[in-house]
Amino acid sequence: MLKQHLLSRRDWLLATTAAAMTTLLPVGFAVENKRRPLLGFSLYGMKTLALSEALAQCATVGYRCVELPVLADWPGDSAKFSAAAQKEFREGLAKHKLRLTALMDNLPLLGDEAKHRGNLQRLKAAAEIALSISDNDPPLVETVLGSKPAEWETVKQQFVDRLGEWARVMQQAEVKLAVKAHIANAIQRPDQLAWVLAEVNNPWLTAAYDFSHFELQKMDSRDTLKFLAGQITFVHVKDAQGEPGKFQFLLPGEGTIDYSRLFSTLAQVGYTGDIVVEVSGQISSKAGYDPIAAAKKSYAALAPAMKHFGGETP
Repeated sequence: MLKQHLLSRRDWLLATTAAAMTTLLPVGFAVENKRRPLLGFSLYGMKTLALSEALAQCATVGYRCVELPVLADWPGDSAKFSAAAQKEFREGLAKHKLRLTALMDNLPLLGDEAKHRGNLQRLKAAAEIALSISDNDPPLVETVLGSKPAEWETVKQQFVDRLGEWARVMQQAEVKLAVKAHIANAIQRPDQLAWVLAEVNNPWLTAAYDFSHFELQKMDSRDTLKFLAGQITFVHVKDAQGEPGKFQFLLPGEGTIDYSRLFSTLAQVGYTGDIVVEVSGQISSKAGYDPIAAAKKSYAALAPAMKHFGGETP
């Protein structure tokens, strides 16, 4: 049985429009009964480490939550992540007092029917892993969607149709799916993401937010959040420099993002999820990359800003 009833399309549009148009609350505004966010690290930046070692290192640095990549050929690959491996990972989380916030996959939305069916199977597998970790409060699944920015007008209805199918799979599992706008993908702007979510109109399909992709487009965080307020269930953080078509992602603190301002703004629009560092493949694929050093540097840059978010750090 579903844990919540689906909203009518009219009610969904009214709710999201109201959230988008609401004036941001003053700094210091406290949301009653707010879930306290945790600062975390995505194990996407620790592929070279065994999962048990990655968890230990994250906890030692000071992180309180993690994201598990379930991408093909990764240690947590949803097609190969055995029940025994899941049990070991679950025990590692408990041992190090870490919360699993999300599972990451990379599922390009478009493609032939065989690819689409394969994606649906991977979503089902990811949802099963999420439920095996916590059936009471399962981590969500998050992904980017692929295709190119210039293709948006051509593919946007296909996006709605395919995401509708994806959302129904997650609805049946009762695990949320968060999709992210990406500077190099067809959905690269917050208004595009908000439009797709409204068209699909399924509360099991939500928004993942990563301001670095919007900063590269010279957008202000407050403006982007006016489109997505009330729909964000997951946040990635990293820095970036450059412009669309020629950019480089950076570790938090290596660029110009004001994290105190960003976290305050997220709090003001009512976001209560976790904040998770994502180390881009542009960084982790370089020779000499040190995942532990990256985790430490990112933590040092972000931990002081969590006080502006009301979040928890050790």
